[in-house]
Amino acid sequence: MKASMFIEYQGLQIEEKDILAKIKELWVKDGNKIKDIKELKMYVKPEEFAAYYVINDDKSGKIDLK
Repeated sequence: MKASMFIEYQGLQIEEKDILAKIKELWVKDGNKIKDIKELKMYVKPEEFAAYYVINDDKSGKIDLK
C-alpha cells in the first residue's frame, strides 16, 4: 500500500515527504549521516506555517513551510 499525507491550511499545501526531506537535508548539512537517525518526531503547526522536529531525543529544530 502506498499512502500520502498532505497538510492544507490557508492556501498552503505541503506533503509529509517534503517536510521529511527538508529535515534530512538540514541533518546532513550539519555533518550527520541519515543512517544515524534512529527516531524522528515531527510536529506541524499550520497556523505558524512551520514544522518542528526532534531527532533522537537530542537535536531539535524548526523549518518554514512557506
